[in-house]
Amino acid sequence: MRRSAVNPPLLLVAHGTRDPGGPRVVEELAEATSARLGVPVHVGYVDVIGPTVADALASAPGPVVALPAFLAAGYHVRVDLPEQIGATGREDVTITEPLGPAPEITEALLDRLRAAGWQPGDRVLFSAAGSSDERALSDVRTAARLLGRRCGQWLTPSYITTASPATEALCGPDDFIAPYLLAPGLFHRRLADLPVAGVADPLGVHPAVIDLVAQRYRCAVQDDVFAA
Repeated sequence: MRRSAVNPPLLLVAHGTRDPGGPRVVEELAEATSARLGVPVHVGYVDVIGPTVADALASAPGPVVALPAFLAAGYHVRVDLPEQIGATGREDVTITEPLGPAPEITEALLDRLRAAGWQPGDRVLFSAAGSSDERALSDVRTAARLLGRRCGQWLTPSYITTASPATEALCGPDDFIAPYLLAPGLFHRRLADLPVAGVADPLGVHPAVIDLVAQRYRCAVQDDVFAA
């Protein structure tokens, strides 16, 4: 790789929400990743709020690594983000894989469960936001299987909205809910209101999440995607 492209900036791309907890986590993740990698990290959103992806790229000289801060490769990752980058005319942006599913995310989920009081033998209910995109649902099923292996039980996903089965229809008073969510917001509050033994926190700025972002970035750079 040419020396001028050794340390390209990172664009962290999230969905966007009007709940202040969501952008706060994304900004914290950007700050932590910037400190880890020693490179500028910009933030953009594909929906709901700004700065948009185009806004963020306007202040990020190329080449750029764009990392979707999503836990599944749904429509926003596979269609919206490439289209929004394409609309800017930039040809120096490389999109990495999304955050999940990944072993690092599994470690973070397990830590959050333990912090919520879960112990081996307690029933876990895996809960995701939900999607109408089959690719995203497939990724969620993979994430549930990965966590299930660590918990010692078979986990079938449930969903907060859009997809089925619904978490609220399956949960019981002895269950511990593992939310497949990056940040707090409406979805996590809905889970917190359910009559269960415990609800783990969202992934947030867990050290394993920071490790994964750094890994995704380094792989993009090491693959010599900017050599041209």
